[in-house]
Amino acid sequence: MTTAKSPTIDPGRLRRARVSVFGTFGVGGLLLAMWVVNIPAVQERTGVSHATLGLLLLLIGAGAFAGMQISGPLADRIGTRTTTLAGAALLCLTVNLPGLAYDAATLGFALFVFGFANGALDVAMNAQAVVVERAYRRPIMSAFHALFSIGGAAGALLGAGLIAAGWSVSAILLASALAGVVVMAACVPGLLPRADEDTPTDPAAAGSRTGRRVGIPRTVWLLGATAFLLMLAEGVANDWSALQITEHLGEPASVAALGYGAFAVTMTLGRLVTDRIVMRVGPVAVVRYGSLIGACGLVLVTASDWLWLTLAGWAVLGLGLSGSVPQLFTAAGNLREGTQGVNMSRVVGMGYLGLLAGPALVGWIAEFTSLNVALLAPLLFCLVAVLLAGSLRPTTADPAADPAVDPAAEPAAGSPVH
Repeated sequence: MTTAKSPTIDPGRLRRARVSVFGTFGVGGLLLAMWVVNIPAVQERTGVSHATLGLLLLLIGAGAFAGMQISGPLADRIGTRTTTLAGAALLCLTVNLPGLAYDAATLGFALFVFGFANGALDVAMNAQAVVVERAYRRPIMSAFHALFSIGGAAGALLGAGLIAAGWSVSAILLASALAGVVVMAACVPGLLPRADEDTPTDPAAAGSRTGRRVGIPRTVWLLGATAFLLMLAEGVANDWSALQITEHLGEPASVAALGYGAFAVTMTLGRLVTDRIVMRVGPVAVVRYGSLIGACGLVLVTASDWLWLTLAGWAVLGLGLSGSVPQLFTAAGNLREGTQGVNMSRVVGMGYLGLLAGPALVGWIAEFTSLNVALLAPLLFCLVAVLLAGSLRPTTADPAADPAVDPAAEPAAGSPVH
């Protein structure tokens, strides 16, 4: 993997940029959670059945994937700050639409455009995060992803409180959108502009910028495949952890919910400390051993007949997966092959497909066997990711060109950033 260099940027501007990216990730998590907690109210308002709602929810994924593929090339052309602003503005607007839907057709349209905005912002803010991290010359990507999780938790709690207070779904979504606008108005000026993004000199990258068709680099395929496998396991934990505890252990739903809670808490905490671990051991080790730890967690889940050991298994899975995906996004954004935005749109997009495919795959296997047997699939995929982790290893002769591939890299000269 060859990597890109970044110009030296004033330390004060870097700190502001880092805080601004934190805020952007937090807004993304907050708005997504506000939609999730209002799904029951939206279903009641539109009168759609569970089966219809399940199909309509797929439109969020379809829209997100489309948004990712457009946002990446757009970021290469107009810069990651402008694209992040556009994605955030569109998300603040479209989060209101599900609350205004009145039937299946209008809800389907609302979910597709909301998903499109979410996917567009996802790629754009991760691309901006790579620019900021590269300028810092040390790993900070995982902390950004932790803020997305924290924003999601805050949105879930706030949304639940507003629902309990009797607010309507449209009022809740409007309030969340306005909060997003306020935060982004404060964050956008601090994001790094296009002038601070390095310009690739690789012929393939130049071809991409001028519109000449170029193939997908092999490293992008490997990073994308690894993201697909690990985010598939994450999707399985999101959708099946509670049901696995209910079905396998016979616990009530109130207890079974602790499975996802254990996973989500360790996922967030792990992301808060991963950057320091990357500085010591490098991203290859984080992805390799993180995937192995995740596989061990699934062994506990599938082998245990005791609730607390099962909860420990879901917690171990969250800890193992917590730092891996951010390293893949950093690697994609620092490749010299192709361009940053396009590479990230492909890797993030493949990862998102895994997030969607995982629950469906496990459900299909469980239909013919059992849920516990079906969970052997993500376990196997975590082990495959162990073998693919080497795709993050640099091939450049200058390993200090990127902090995410050199744990000993120092901050930019004269930059006492923390």
